[in-house]
Formats: sequence, structure tokens, C-alpha cells
Amino acid sequence: MLNPIVYAAPVFIALILIELALGWRRQANTYRITDTVSSIGLGVLSQVVGLFTKLFLVGIYTLVWQHAALFELPQNAWWVWALALLAYDFCYYWLHRMGHEINILWAAHVVHHSSEEYNLSTALRQTSTGFLLSWLFYLPMAVVGFPPLVFVVVGLINLLYQYWIHTRQIGHLGWFDKVFASPSNHRVHHGQNDYCLDRNYGGMLMLWDHLFGSFVDEREGEDIVYGIRGQLKSWNPLRANLHVYAELWRDCRLADNWADKLKVWIMHPGWRPAAAIAKAPKPAYDIGQFHKYDPPLAKGLATYGLAQFAGLFVLGVHFLAIEPSLSLAASAGYALLLAGSLWVLGGLLEGQRHFITLESLRLLLLAGAIGLSQHWLSPSAIPSSAQYLALSLLAASLYALLRIPRQPERTGTAAA
Repeated sequence: MLNPIVYAAPVFIALILIELALGWRRQANTYRITDTVSSIGLGVLSQVVGLFTKLFLVGIYTLVWQHAALFELPQNAWWVWALALLAYDFCYYWLHRMGHEINILWAAHVVHHSSEEYNLSTALRQTSTGFLLSWLFYLPMAVVGFPPLVFVVVGLINLLYQYWIHTRQIGHLGWFDKVFASPSNHRVHHGQNDYCLDRNYGGMLMLWDHLFGSFVDEREGEDIVYGIRGQLKSWNPLRANLHVYAELWRDCRLADNWADKLKVWIMHPGWRPAAAIAKAPKPAYDIGQFHKYDPPLAKGLATYGLAQFAGLFVLGVHFLAIEPSLSLAASAGYALLLAGSLWVLGGLLEGQRHFITLESLRLLLLAGAIGLSQHWLSPSAIPSSAQYLALSLLAASLYALLRIPRQPERTGTAAA
């Protein structure tokens, strides 16, 4: 069966373009090229990694369901699906909440919050490491007896529902904001204002937030500042996924007793051992001093990056579509090519000059991979006509890249 994200991807992009047009019309644009490329790129990387980890997640769930299920719930009963949607949202609430309250879980979830914009592309900004521990929170569904297929489908429904709530173009929706996850209450969740922190975790329903005291309404007259306290300051997708893990590991090494070394991983975000504070102090956070990450870029570089990312997005969808027919080696090679390309593109959009050389090498490597696709992608080789088009575009890209000035002339804030 074709990966459902292959079908969803064009819809995601179409809705982003509609939101962009609406923002321009209202003179309330919420997009920047660099941020948008970063967010969607992290989504592509998450999906690529997910191809290799989905069997781990579903496999554990299936194993528990087969050997520990208390009830044999019928897969074709409507009430099983309805209860599964409710149960999944409940489990998701606690995964999401703990993802904000326990350091090791925050290290995975932080990716989704590190964008300093809030738009539909932010919804696609997903972690590549969440699979490590997220499965623990859904095992109660397996124990109750929800079949694996039901679990997978309701999980997809829950995820897709959350796409539309990542927008600033839809205001308050009255009673709907109290009952369901909505743009208004989810904007609060993404804010770093004091009143926004650790609020509104529900994926589809706000019922759990009301029950467990984490619900708060969006405040009129107070602009929400998006992003995280302790800015990422990078478009690098690998750094976005790993920077909190690295910080926790550093504090673990600096801790001077075993209790603190353990607590680094399980305490709430922001907690640090006394020894780590003494040896590597951090300045107090002042939201009033917050400025969006916006490194200066050479003229034309943001547009070049957007064009290159469009091609990578197409390749990412192509990979999701053909992956079932590929060998493990071919899948791994394609995945590494995509991940490396996203890394190079991130460095390029940060204005790092040496990444222009790496980008030139990436274009040549990609040209070789496409030209030889009949060998390593068999039986899903790229058609000859598409190969010629892709190789022509890569040649044009290399020409354009070499004409970009080496010195930054403006910032990367150009609207997408």
C-alpha cells in the first residue's frame, strides 16, 4: 500500500500556498523562506527516518497486543474505532505533556517548537528521534486490545487533524476552542510567553487539558512570541534534532554525583545540576530581548535555497512512494542522500561560505545518483525523460550557485 503521506503531501503544500496568499492579502504574512524550508525539511527527514523505525513502533505494539491484550476487540466494529480515537488522544495527551516536563522526552519534542514562526509549515516540523520512547505511552491501548491496524489508522487521523491548527490566519472559534484543539488554543501551546508555557496539550480534544488543569485561553492584546527559550539559532536539521540531547549529555558529564547525572535526563526542562551551573553558567532568559534568528544571506541565496528545497521535497515524496520496492541498501542510500542534502541546504541558508563548496559537491553527487538510478533504484528507476529534466535542472542550479555573491548583502527574512 502506498504511504498515505504521499497522498497528503500535495494537499499540505496547497494549503500552505493558500495560507501564504491569505496572509499577503491581509498584510499579515507569517512565512519566511528560511524558516519554511527548515520546517518542511525537518518533516521530510522525519518521514524518511520513520520508514526505518515504523516496524520498531508497530512491532512492539503488536507483540504486546498478541501476548498481553485483556480483551479481543473486533476490528470491524464502529464503536471500537470510536473508543480507539478517544484512547489514542488520551495517550497522546500524556506523551505530549511528558514531552514538555521530562528532559529526555523534551529533547525529542523540542524540534516541533524550535520554529520562531507559526504557520502550516510548522505542523510539518516533526522529530526524527521520537520513536525512541514514544511507544511506551501507547502500550495501554495494546493491553486493552485495540488491534494494530486500528491503532495505526487512528494515530494517522490524530496526526493529520493537527495540521490545520498551526495557523495565525484563523482567529477565535468560540465554543469550539473549549472542546477541540484549535488554532487559538494551539497558538498558546507554541508560545514562550509565561502564560503559554506547558499548556494545551490535546491533539484533537481539549477534554484532557480541562480535566488535568493544563488548559488556558489565548489572551487578547498580548502577542505570542513563538519558539523556545534558548534559541536553536540554526537551520541545520541534524542540530535541530540533537541539540538538546547534546546539552543534556554535557550537563551529565559536568555533574559531580551519580544522582545528578541521572536527574539530568528525567527532571523538567531547565533543571541543571549545581556543578553544571557553576562550570557552564547560562544567562537568565529575558523574553524582552528575544530576536528571531535571521542570519544575513548573499543576494539570491534564499531564493536558490527555496528552489533546491522544492526539488528535495519532490525527491522525498518519490522516496516514500517507491521505498517498499527497494532493497535495504538502496533505501539507506537514498535516505542518506536526502539527509545529507538537507544538512547542506541548512548550512547554506545560514550563510556559511564553505557550504557553497559542499553544495556544489552535493549537486554533482545528486546528478550521479539520478543518472545511475536504473542500477541502484531498480525496479523503480527514474524514467529517462525525468532524468534528463532533473540533470538539466541540476546543471542550471550549479550555474546559478556559482553566480551567487560570496558576501552577504541582505538578511534571509524574505517572505516565502
